[in-house]
Amino acid sequence: MNPRKFSDLVIFHRVAEKRSFTAAARSLGVTQSPVSQTVKRLEGDLRIRLLSRSTRSLSPTAAGERLLHTLSPVIAEIDAEIDDLEQLREEPGGRLRVTCGKHAANTLVWPAFSRLLAAHPEIEGELSVENGYVDIVAERFDVGVRMRDDLEMDMVSVPVGPPLRSVVVGAPGYLATCDRPRIPRDLAAHRCIGFRTAGGTLSPWSFEKDGHAETVKVTPSVVVNDGDALVGAAHAGMGLAYMLEDLAAPFLADGRLVEILSDWSPEFPGYHAFYSSRRQPTRAFTLFLERLRQVARERNVAREAG
Repeated sequence: MNPRKFSDLVIFHRVAEKRSFTAAARSLGVTQSPVSQTVKRLEGDLRIRLLSRSTRSLSPTAAGERLLHTLSPVIAEIDAEIDDLEQLREEPGGRLRVTCGKHAANTLVWPAFSRLLAAHPEIEGELSVENGYVDIVAERFDVGVRMRDDLEMDMVSVPVGPPLRSVVVGAPGYLATCDRPRIPRDLAAHRCIGFRTAGGTLSPWSFEKDGHAETVKVTPSVVVNDGDALVGAAHAGMGLAYMLEDLAAPFLADGRLVEILSDWSPEFPGYHAFYSSRRQPTRAFTLFLERLRQVARERNVAREAG
């Protein structure tokens, strides 16, 4: 390929990404004019329009979208490889970008992340807390922390967190007004608080006892999409709630919430760190995994002692 053509493609990708010639030029450290001329030249070479322009907006045409579909992963992979090459040295410098959900951040990732940056201030760290799906390759994250069931097939994953457990809880005041469920299907007779995931679905209530697994579809009277709100609704007596034991632990400890169906709530594998199989782990990444495992061990010790 003509070196100029590759440069033109990179500039086109940046313009389409920013949806603005001005913003693209600013990110590239040049003026708007050469950026606009480059895209115009590329369209002339290809003899097809790649961007639809108006006085207020700029967006890719169908041809532009097709080209972007090919360019985006290639450019992301090149950028990632350059990052890796820059970090092939003994000291753990460079950048480390991590993505995870809120619960993972609070219980595992942030303690490990903050310890790493305190010990190695030369590392440029970024932590993004998002409960929804994140394409770590396209978004250029070095590592994500999620449940094993949420991982893509082409990801390398390693367990980093302690086992977890989901529980059904209710406020003493609510439980005083009704019969407590003895088996999962008894939940049908109760007011329940649903949790809506980032994907828009209601989180299922899954149980297991003596090798028998059962999933109950409850009809919630209240629905929330935040863990703290879920605990708050249960504490307020709005009904029974299904959540990770860690969220309910302080309320269970002092009696503000009561666990039910405990014999139907076994532990399951905890969080996994995952990264693209096409990337070589950096020194900073390896040190981060070590900190994650350290935090997990500490949480296990604390739980066993408590």
